Amino acid sequence: MSLPPFQALVDEHWRDVVRLARALAGPVDGDDVAQRAWEKAFAAYPKLTSARNLRSWLLTITARCATDLHRARKPQSPLNEDLPIAMDGPDATDWPDPDLWRAVNALPERQRFAVTLKYVGDLDHHGVAAALDTTPAASRRLVSDALATLRSKLGVDDD
Repeated sequence: MSLPPFQALVDEHWRDVVRLARALAGPVDGDDVAQRAWEKAFAAYPKLTSARNLRSWLLTITARCATDLHRARKPQSPLNEDLPIAMDGPDATDWPDPDLWRAVNALPERQRFAVTLKYVGDLDHHGVAAALDTTPAASRRLVSDALATLRSKLGVDDD
């Protein structure tokens, strides 16, 4: 099995990694999460046994790096009102539909991560499940519950 050069992987997927990192960690910490994800991917790359679905592999690493960031902060900040999607700070105006992101931010952590991986990371339920260490059925449920909550909070009808 032959893996593409790591730089080719970076060139092809850097936007996806940064976009997901910023969605999960906020515009301020997102770049640090993306950098950490690339470091972990680089260290693990020589040991990969399959070149299948490298994008999903990268986004899973990115999600886990964002999770690590939030877990590291929890003891320091018991209210965590701005995690994981920080809507304050200098880049807050760069986020489209801030009301939506505030509602996403208010979701329980696993729902927040699942819906972000699905719709920002563009992962299928198998990819979301892999990133969250759960099953595809549980991933579907997390996303479904998150969407129902968001529709309710934002006053969106299912019609």
